[in-house]
Amino acid sequence: MKFFFCVMGMVMIVEGLPYFISPNKMRQMVTMILQMPEGTLRRFGFFMMLTGLVVVYLAMEAG
Repeated sequence: MKFFFCVMGMVMIVEGLPYFISPNKMRQMVTMILQMPEGTLRRFGFFMMLTGLVVVYLAMEAG
């Protein structure tokens, strides 16, 4: 459980960095995302999940 909360905390830090470093650019990015078709967002989300799964798998195999 401790590991889970450490990972969640790290995810929150990484997710928050762009908003802290460049809030105006993030507003532009969010506006662009809102204009994207649903299918594009789904494909991007699937690709990100798949990439995350591969990274976790490789990390577990290496360690």
